[in-house]
Amino acid sequence: MSRLWRPIVILAGLVALWQLVVWASDAPHYILPGPLAVLRALIGHSGALAGHAGVTLAEIVLGWLLGALLGCLAALTLIAAKGLRPWLLPLLVASQAVPVFAIAPLLVLWLGYGMASKVAMATLIIFFPVTAAFYDGLRRVEPGWLDLARSMDASSWRRLRHILIPAALPALGSGLRVATGVAPIGAIVGEWVGSSAGLGYLMLHANARLQIDLVFAALFLLAILAIFLYYAVDSLLRAAMPWQSDAAARR
Repeated sequence: MSRLWRPIVILAGLVALWQLVVWASDAPHYILPGPLAVLRALIGHSGALAGHAGVTLAEIVLGWLLGALLGCLAALTLIAAKGLRPWLLPLLVASQAVPVFAIAPLLVLWLGYGMASKVAMATLIIFFPVTAAFYDGLRRVEPGWLDLARSMDASSWRRLRHILIPAALPALGSGLRVATGVAPIGAIVGEWVGSSAGLGYLMLHANARLQIDLVFAALFLLAILAIFLYYAVDSLLRAAMPWQSDAAARR
């Protein structure tokens, strides 16, 4: 309960501030709807919102899984293949020089209006944070541990499995948390560019019909999904790394 009341208080404060802005600005409902109007839209369009939210959630989860897997493989390749590192690192950096938003139309053109292009967008956004964080963690492992393993005639695979990867898990966890926070961006941008379902698709069509309360309802549902995914990933990471203490954060 001590962890639950804070989000409730924060949410109540934001809703109260929102209502005050509506009263103070006296904006028309089609410009800035109030919390009650958005709540009515959530209830009145609950079926459509749930269906589109399911599509967006599937795109985010699939993109997260694929991006995390490719990011981990890329980081391990950079560590294991020292000869390829001077060639792969520039490619990795160059891949982030082009904004993913700019290539979204190309992905839709190549992969179609279905789920594949949105998963690809989410994968591209997630890939770099995971790769950068995991690679940084792998190359910052205590050299003495590796020297001790070499003195015990441990193979490269054993050093990777028992020393490098476990020591780099906290850094990987940070990258996965960041990736979870940005994953919805890829899916929503992909849906805006071209789609037939999803919360981004629903928001575009509602905005064109001046159903701003429905746009806010979709945004609220998207925020709930993002928060749920973040805390789900955070809980899984805490369970996977029980030796990591939060004592420093509490201080």
